[in-house]
Amino acid sequence: MYSGRNEELVGPIIERFEEESGIDVEVRYGDTAELASTISEEGANSPADIFFAQDAGALGAVSDRGLLRELPGDALNQVEERFRDPNGRWIGTSGRARVVAYNTDALSEEDLPNSILDFTGPEWRDKIGWAPTNGSFQAFVTALRLIEGEDTAREWLEGIQANNPKVYENNVAILEGVGSGEIQVGFVNHYYLFRKLAEEGEDFPARNYYLKNGDPGALVNVAGIGILNSSDNATEAEEFLNFMLSDEAQRYFADETFEYPLIEGVPTEAELVPLSEIEAPNINLGGLDDLEGTLDLLRETGVL
Repeated sequence: MYSGRNEELVGPIIERFEEESGIDVEVRYGDTAELASTISEEGANSPADIFFAQDAGALGAVSDRGLLRELPGDALNQVEERFRDPNGRWIGTSGRARVVAYNTDALSEEDLPNSILDFTGPEWRDKIGWAPTNGSFQAFVTALRLIEGEDTAREWLEGIQANNPKVYENNVAILEGVGSGEIQVGFVNHYYLFRKLAEEGEDFPARNYYLKNGDPGALVNVAGIGILNSSDNATEAEEFLNFMLSDEAQRYFADETFEYPLIEGVPTEAELVPLSEIEAPNINLGGLDDLEGTLDLLRETGVL
């Protein structure tokens, strides 16, 4: 398995699968975008059976190269259409919403703008944190390009750059920066806050702000799985996929990583805004496959 998902997050549920199935899983962890590029370069010679990606865009990019096989219908039908490939070559295993984490000592929700685009205003100078190398951030930028157009995405990146944002390695570091007051807002996935609250308690001075009205900043993406055409272990790979869609694994994502389960009937963290209530942009997640175009734009604007 090539896993763009962090070992800390998915290692325990992979071990549980090994224990219950008797199947040994050799995992190569890495950056989702880099692993997608590696699979594309390896082509039919890839040793991977499964690509466990951090976002749908990377799965779409690999699928576009004809490297993923069609998944069984009984697995696909368990997940809502918007969270799986229209061509049936990848499927979401958990949902992750983009949010603006904010410092509650400095701000309230009323102080925050209605759109992610408005953070380019001069009042946000020296107050923003982001992680441009993070796969989920890059998927958001791809969504921004898709929804608002290339010019608007470029203007937004340049506008945030002009506001002197603090650059972090990952979402965990961003949230810690928000909590410490080093920054006032940060662009992250929703579940990092809930992990922090579980560790430090409700007094941790940060909360999530969900943008509304289909704003690009309210993107709901998925972590997901594709099985490679070149797999020599397709039966075992499908068994792993079915396990990830099982009640046990979906409860793990809900209870341990605080992500959104994608199978009906699995309860979520009580404080989590229900998935049905998030006013996410209406886009095909498979359309987030132009990762190279996003990386080019990030380089051109000096963000990377």
